[in-house]
Amino acid sequence: MASYNKVILMGNLTRDPELKFLQSGTPVVNFAVATSESWTDKQTGEKREEVCFVDLEAMGRQAEVISEYFSRGKPILVEGRLKFDQWETEDGQKRSKHRVRVDRFSFVGGRQDEDADDFGLAKPGSEQSSSGQPDDSTDDDIPF
Repeated sequence: MASYNKVILMGNLTRDPELKFLQSGTPVVNFAVATSESWTDKQTGEKREEVCFVDLEAMGRQAEVISEYFSRGKPILVEGRLKFDQWETEDGQKRSKHRVRVDRFSFVGGRQDEDADDFGLAKPGSEQSSSGQPDDSTDDDIPF
């Protein structure tokens, strides 16, 4: 029997990412997002909203980037797969939950701090040369 396991979510982080390291030294980050769906109840005309909270984990370089650049309330777009975790508590109770293992993610929305240049991108209204330094040339320097 064929199977397919793909999850795509866009939401806001509900808490700051928590970065840990496996014994092998591999970084792992755990975080959660909230997604919501809004609608109007046809019978009552009342606006309704349903929120879904989802736990996620990312590994490797992605874990480090998420830990560094995301915080509670920031939006994120993730693509991954559903994973089922099972464990036993210290008092012998069996527990389980689903989480999403992140395969890739994207930043969503604009930059929050316009003065910051964390990603090496030119700020609006300023030009940079290929070396990443501000380009002091003007249109007068262009030979055509």
